[in-house]
Amino acid sequence: MGSKQIAQETFDDAVQENITEFEMEPEEAVREAVQQFESQGVDLSNIVKAVRPPASENGQRQKHQILLTLDALSRAVAEQDVAELPEHLSAFAAQCKEQLAFRYLAGQKGAYPVVFSACQLAAADRDLLLQALCTLSALLDGQPDLLDGAGQRLVLQSLRERPQDAELTLAGLRCVRHACLKHERNRQELVKAGVLPVLTAAIVRHGDSAEVVRTAASALRVMTFDDDIRVPFGHAHDHAKMIVLENDGLRVLIEAAKAFTDNSGVLSELCATLSRLSVRNEFCQEIVDLGGLNFMVTLLADCMEHPVSSGNWFGNWQAVMVLPRVLQICEQGCAALCVLALRKPEHCGVIMEGGGALAALQAMKAHPREAAVQKQACMLIRNLVSRSRDFSQPILEMGAELLITEARAAHRDCDDVARAALRDLGCKVELRELWTGQKGSLAQ
Repeated sequence: MGSKQIAQETFDDAVQENITEFEMEPEEAVREAVQQFESQGVDLSNIVKAVRPPASENGQRQKHQILLTLDALSRAVAEQDVAELPEHLSAFAAQCKEQLAFRYLAGQKGAYPVVFSACQLAAADRDLLLQALCTLSALLDGQPDLLDGAGQRLVLQSLRERPQDAELTLAGLRCVRHACLKHERNRQELVKAGVLPVLTAAIVRHGDSAEVVRTAASALRVMTFDDDIRVPFGHAHDHAKMIVLENDGLRVLIEAAKAFTDNSGVLSELCATLSRLSVRNEFCQEIVDLGGLNFMVTLLADCMEHPVSSGNWFGNWQAVMVLPRVLQICEQGCAALCVLALRKPEHCGVIMEGGGALAALQAMKAHPREAAVQKQACMLIRNLVSRSRDFSQPILEMGAELLITEARAAHRDCDDVARAALRDLGCKVELRELWTGQKGSLAQ
């Protein structure tokens, strides 16, 4: 993707020039402008690629539809017209959800203060507040910089004042997640404001709502990310410890999973979050003590002869693993077991006895084109045998060498972990000496 940026007005002018100077049709003019800028290395991901209406007779520039909708919403907010707000909020949210370019343009033109004011106006009206929070969530998606301290307090207040309302909780959780993804300052400030117990309480209180549990678990996981390139040092590890030690996060997540035996989206999110929280040996041991390891292994490998529709959670993971529609659970299931197997021979024994290695290899076989699945499975195999060499031969007899070799050849990202897995399995691996101390660059 290109690193150069242009303003929306620059793109619009180029499109209009194509129409007026070269007599192109609108669609052709847009395509030509896109090709022109992309050939120059310009990143157009935040640009609305549409024809702006021509200027009016007095020469005033017309606006894109998203900005016209924003203007209508802004007028309703300024006039405190509560009767008109639902229609305008709905229209604006729908356009924001269409693509990042729409909400980026709206954000650049002052959409956040307008939506924030709408949330304040709607505070006493449950249905209107729900609509306003959904609109705020749509606007924040991919734009966490928009949220300020007042917005953080508003979202937390809405979550705390109506904790029993599943719909309002879900809307607030989505705001939290969007605000914290790739934004360390928002993460730290929300954690200081007490968002972590709010997230875990939402999982417990709405344990029968798949969307609430999935979104709350996802928000917890985002709190453990270190993905903001603007910040040299994040608090990911500290946040993970707080979730576990102060909010009983491991127990909450493991217990929550029992209600969703046939929901791959929820299970994959819970597994992904558990793997992010396994940052210390004692946390891994707590997962084992809570039955989390047995749950993961059994769900991963004990359904060789049971259909997924059986409704038996502790016999469904392996069948789930080989279904394309639940690809994510393959990756996250292997990732969670990989963490628990690291430097823990006793855990490796449980995984092997439960058929975890075979299930991981079957996932590799079922999804050969998915680099993430291949990588996590290779790492799991490597961790299983690195300190328990007795497992090497049984795993090799399952066909591991061929699958890992194929993964290494097919996916560049798998090269290092696949080589490590083959080495620890006792297979012949070509080890190249990339640098011999001689003058010159490293071999590629």
